[in-house]
Amino acid sequence: MVEGCAVASVLGMLEEREAAARVRVEGLREEVARLAEALEAAEIELDRRVIAREELIEALAVSAAESTAVTTTEAEEEAAPPLAPVPGSTVPPWREGLPVKFPRDPGHVIVMPRGCAAAAAWSRPG
Repeated sequence: MVEGCAVASVLGMLEEREAAARVRVEGLREEVARLAEALEAAEIELDRRVIAREELIEALAVSAAESTAVTTTEAEEEAAPPLAPVPGSTVPPWREGLPVKFPRDPGHVIVMPRGCAAAAAWSRPG
């Protein structure tokens, strides 16, 4: 009977180890399922952040293009001569190709007598 006890003892030990292995396998399966859910959530977050970054880059590119267009327009306006008279400025002599504009405000009209040297210098030829 000693031999039967030893076999039962070894068999019991193996059953205990098998039960422990089953518990460990079940725990690992639960952990894998939890990690799979966490991985899926992390991948969704990553996708959202990539899309957000791409949208921001696109919006900044459009904004920069609009800003450049506005800046170019402002630079062109700054480069163009002012339409309103500036106190102390001199009027360049008229030449072909310049537009003929008359002041809207009569206060900006300078009346010079005929025959005056200054009037001759500033008058339109022809």
